[in-house]
Amino acid sequence: MDWIRLTKSGKDLTGLKGRLFEVTEEELEKHNKKDDCWICIRGFVYNVSPYMEYHPGGEDELMRAAGSDGTDLFDQVHRWVNYESMLKECLVGKMAVKPAVPKDYHEEKKVLNGMLPKSQVTDTRAREGPISPSYDWFQTDSLITIIIYTKQKDMNLDSVIVDYQDDSFRAETIIKDYSYLIHMELFREIHEDFSVRVVANVGKIEIVLKKKEHTSWKCLGHALENHNSFTPRKDTALYYRKCQLISKEDVTHDTKLFCLMLPPSSYLQVPIGQHVYLKLTIAGTEIVKPYTPVSHSLLFKLMEPVLPNDKYIYFLIKIYPAGLFTPELDHLQIGDFVSVSSPEGNFKISQFQELEDLFLLAAGTGFTPMVKILNYALTNIPSLRKVKLMFFNKTEDDIIWRSQLENLAFKDKRCDIEFVLSAPTSEWNGKQGHISPALLSEFLKRSLDKSKVLICICGPTPFTEQGIRLLHDLNFSKDEIHSFTA
Repeated sequence: MDWIRLTKSGKDLTGLKGRLFEVTEEELEKHNKKDDCWICIRGFVYNVSPYMEYHPGGEDELMRAAGSDGTDLFDQVHRWVNYESMLKECLVGKMAVKPAVPKDYHEEKKVLNGMLPKSQVTDTRAREGPISPSYDWFQTDSLITIIIYTKQKDMNLDSVIVDYQDDSFRAETIIKDYSYLIHMELFREIHEDFSVRVVANVGKIEIVLKKKEHTSWKCLGHALENHNSFTPRKDTALYYRKCQLISKEDVTHDTKLFCLMLPPSSYLQVPIGQHVYLKLTIAGTEIVKPYTPVSHSLLFKLMEPVLPNDKYIYFLIKIYPAGLFTPELDHLQIGDFVSVSSPEGNFKISQFQELEDLFLLAAGTGFTPMVKILNYALTNIPSLRKVKLMFFNKTEDDIIWRSQLENLAFKDKRCDIEFVLSAPTSEWNGKQGHISPALLSEFLKRSLDKSKVLICICGPTPFTEQGIRLLHDLNFSKDEIHSFTA
């Protein structure tokens, strides 16, 4: 609305005092700066500098076509927009001749999803902190496409959480430590299944919804609480969706692997190193406990997945007979429901960049965050020389996935597993005791003198606190240590 008011204000938006020009290729190319930006669309040239701050996709996306023919770029990103009406007050004139298309443009545009090659991109001033995202939408007879412009590079599918329930559509995008929320009652009903796509190199997210009725929507819908908000994650309330228990199987004498299925109308991928909260109503009171999802197997690269990863969440959970929460969880029948929150946690995948030595210290079910870390490290960190896990338990019977861990170490020579027991039988030949300077100093040996190191630690609070103190005593820096707490 602000842009419409500006166009009707009578202000000269072209800077040409109402005159129209025939624009040559050479003249067009001169106007390629943020405060002097001309773009050609279908043979007409517009001065889009006044529109920069109003563009939903941000300045950077407009600058990709600065001083050039942006027709193909426009068609692939904004083909539904009536640009002639929106930019009529910015019209400079017609092209004298058709602008030359960059030689490799048609090959490049498929790779870059309609974005101009990097050589065409004009650098803009680097900004500190995340910029507030924006969104747009368009429709066909059968589909609604919502586009979120995050204005961040290297966005991942696990940065997006989508839920559609009780006529409420909710799309949350996690950007660093902030949450951007689209929250609406949609104009018409949609089918439960939808698709989510991320164009990582430009930070664009596309959510494609299927209309139940093939009719035109007058608008996307009506705003609900906190719609179009961008707030620190610490200030946002947890959101839950009901997930169905699909299976549970014994892993040790007191630990089970639970598999929960997301609703068909939810999209959620829990990032590595983050946890969710499970919620049950017990004796009329809602009880909440944090758990870190795991892969269905440590050896998933070597075997067919049991179920698709994007609709199922796995948890390794120790059952405490005298506890309040886990006995109730264990008593659930297949087909029952558990409420699962959106993810939380401060572990950043960027901590793995150029990592050479990864050390994991886990006690009991503190092993759970290490599952995805092990899988990711061994398959996605090219610089990795060594990954070592020291796994503390009371007895041999308490060791979770022992055979899988041993098999993993056998198949990948970069991987080393050490078990430490505090109450072993007389037949135990391995290490024993509790976390100590002696155990750690021997275990935490770098592959090279100055290799980049990360140490992850998780377990009961006394274990973690003692471990962190010992690591500092061994001269490991704060940046080299990550502790998992919830």
